[in-house]
Amino acid sequence: MWYVIEGYDGADVLAQRLAARPQHLARLTALRDGGRLLLAGPCPAIDAEDPGPAGFSGSVVIAEFESLQDARAWADADPYVAAGVYQRVEVRPFRKVLP
Repeated sequence: MWYVIEGYDGADVLAQRLAARPQHLARLTALRDGGRLLLAGPCPAIDAEDPGPAGFSGSVVIAEFESLQDARAWADADPYVAAGVYQRVEVRPFRKVLP
């Protein structure tokens, strides 16, 4: 089943985000390569493609997991969690309709 994972950045965490980004992307690449990633990306903190020093308000990942418990475990092991980037993470089931 698909699950949406939303990570919400804390305040002033851009440096931590940038430092942990290679490890974060490696995990997403593994999901993609396994055919389990629908989409993933950050949410700019301002209305701009490149928010610069304003940074990001969080990230969204939609991926396939065996269960909600597995999706939560994957989210809890994210390098952004370990680096203190995300102040909270929400995981819930997702049903793809379009496209």
